[in-house]
Amino acid sequence: MKRALITGATSGIGKEMAFYLHRCGWQLTLTGRNEEMLRRMARKFGEGTQYIALDLAHEDAPQKLYAFCQGTRIDFLINNAGFGVFGEFSETSLEEELRMIAVNIRAVHILTKLFLRDFEKQGRGHILNVASSAGFMSGPLMAGYYASKNYVVRLTLAIREELRQRRSPVQISVLCPGPVDTDFSDRAGVHFSAKPADAKYVARYGIERALSGTAIIVPTLQMKLALFGAKLCPELPLSAAAYHIQHRKKKP
Repeated sequence: MKRALITGATSGIGKEMAFYLHRCGWQLTLTGRNEEMLRRMARKFGEGTQYIALDLAHEDAPQKLYAFCQGTRIDFLINNAGFGVFGEFSETSLEEELRMIAVNIRAVHILTKLFLRDFEKQGRGHILNVASSAGFMSGPLMAGYYASKNYVVRLTLAIREELRQRRSPVQISVLCPGPVDTDFSDRAGVHFSAKPADAKYVARYGIERALSGTAIIVPTLQMKLALFGAKLCPELPLSAAAYHIQHRKKKP
């Protein structure tokens, strides 16, 4: 039986991915900060489910997670954990932004590298890095978050080309949704001006496309059209438009 490792598995897209993969017959290794939720999910999913409570913002957490998985074959790595910080760059908390960079960039980078090496040795495996539509543009008022997701998109696509050039059987994909109905907005301190996508749909769509080998996965037609339009727009006007969109997200 195949096994998937999901970070950020206790809420939002990650939680829905766990439930979907369980229904599809996968065994699961789950991690997140909420140990009680992990325990409940493990009881529900039954025998073979593994979990470890970790905050990936901690410096040694990615290596702890990798060590926890040794002795168990992982076939599918889903780097889902992440969060955003809203506000003017000069005013947002540096401490919180460094935590965000540790989760959104550092942990993704480390886990992708470590498990990619294992997947290449075993001659199979899939990696799905969860980024965002934010990964294709600059984001005034969420500058660090947008930049972190740009990193995830570019890292994933560069690795994918390296694998293609070597004709590796290992696959890597990046999931780039727009707003999704999760607790992301509460933690970031924003509200979405557009109707968010359903987390269950995004989770299933992302997994199905990743396992079929799609490189860039954009779940909704609305966001596909928005990203296509963004490609046609010069960078500075696009950044100005992004500022006004972000400004409308500010909670009163």
